[in-house]
Amino acid sequence: MDYINAFWTGGLICALVQILMEKTKLMPGRIMVLLVCTGAVLGAVGVYEPFLEFAGAGASVPLLGFGNTLMKGVREAIDEQGFLGLFTGGFKAGAAGCCAALVFGYLASLIFNPKMKK
Repeated sequence: MDYINAFWTGGLICALVQILMEKTKLMPGRIMVLLVCTGAVLGAVGVYEPFLEFAGAGASVPLLGFGNTLMKGVREAIDEQGFLGLFTGGFKAGAAGCCAALVFGYLASLIFNPKMKK
């Protein structure tokens, strides 16, 4: 049942974002920022954790999950370091995901033949 919940939840998030892209004139970058900020706000309010337990990877893999991860990191860093944690927590929490994206993107560019868009 966990796989089914992850599948339909992640699919619903992606479908809603696709509708947002089709029906508005927002650029994809702005929509991505909107998703990260929404995940951070939902994490700060405390709504995202129960949603994450229900949906699993369907909620943690999209950009909403990245925003929640950043907020969790900031919250933990503030508890440990005080005010300075406000600035360092997001970097610590998001470092592994950003590093993995860079490394795997580079490896994919070595395996496949990337071309510039025309």
